[in-house]
Amino acid sequence: MKRLIFCSILAISVQFAAQTALAQPKIVLLDSGRKASLRGLCVVDDNTVWASGSNGTVARSINGGKNFEWLTVKGYEARDFRDVEAFGADTALIMAVDLPAVILKTYDGGKTWKEVFRDTTKGMFLDAMDFHGKYGAVVGDPINSNAFVAFTTDGGETWKGDWAYKNGHLLQKKIALKKDEAFFASSGSNIKILWDSIAHVPNVYMVTGGSHAGLVVGDEYGGLPLLQGSASQGANSIDVFDKKNLVVVGGDFAHDTVTYRNCLVLQADKGGYYMPKVPPHGYRSCVKYLSKNALITCGTSGVDISNDGGINWQLISSQSFHVCQKAKKGNAVFLAGANGKIAAYR
Repeated sequence: MKRLIFCSILAISVQFAAQTALAQPKIVLLDSGRKASLRGLCVVDDNTVWASGSNGTVARSINGGKNFEWLTVKGYEARDFRDVEAFGADTALIMAVDLPAVILKTYDGGKTWKEVFRDTTKGMFLDAMDFHGKYGAVVGDPINSNAFVAFTTDGGETWKGDWAYKNGHLLQKKIALKKDEAFFASSGSNIKILWDSIAHVPNVYMVTGGSHAGLVVGDEYGGLPLLQGSASQGANSIDVFDKKNLVVVGGDFAHDTVTYRNCLVLQADKGGYYMPKVPPHGYRSCVKYLSKNALITCGTSGVDISNDGGINWQLISSQSFHVCQKAKKGNAVFLAGANGKIAAYR
């Protein structure tokens, strides 16, 4: 009888463990082996996914990642498109770093592209862009010690450089950064636009790295207690759930397994800013809210998730990825990285 009871308990335990393993979300590889490093990623909905990267590469799926259409943008074969913003299956923007800094737009699913932004200023290097509806912003490394920021109010058709949006109006301004402080073009996510539904204006959040790690909100600057001081250190990515909840990740991409001061979380309802009790397991280049409490972050040393708003992180994969994004309309989550690697979190 004791043996029978033991065997029954063992069988139930094995079954429970198997069910738990099946229920645990995991990283599912969808495509790889391309000669492109993908750092731009935009998930429009559960079916529509765009990615962009080096060697003029753009990838698009309209069936939830089952198949990807790969293309090289004609005339821009040597460019590195570090960010992409898509508005649907046919319309998207891609941003090329370095000189000349350009943003291209397509209306036909990537068959043809037109330049909607070009800047040949010495030292120009675009890093990331973000949108809320037709309102968008692109950020670049400092020119004459001032961060470069350009804005659009028509879905990227036209851009105004070094301008800010305040009280419903575009105002010219400068955002001064410290020496050797800049932005990382690691995942197209060091800038985030949060719409103020009360004031009816967009709030722009940006994070910096290098000699200093900083947070810029509008025209206000504050330092962040993240790893900083060298060119490979600092804040890489920010996501904002609402005014009371935000998360920043980074670390040191030259030493990507170091966990020291690689994440900072704001939970205003719980008293303010926190360093995680269990941080992400290494340098992280991108972070994304899946809900108020659920988050995902990725980097070259792996992928972590949190189910308590970023206080504790669990490593779920040691695979390398540069960027992760959740569907704007839907629940699908995708990741992208080196060698044309695209995966889903399911």
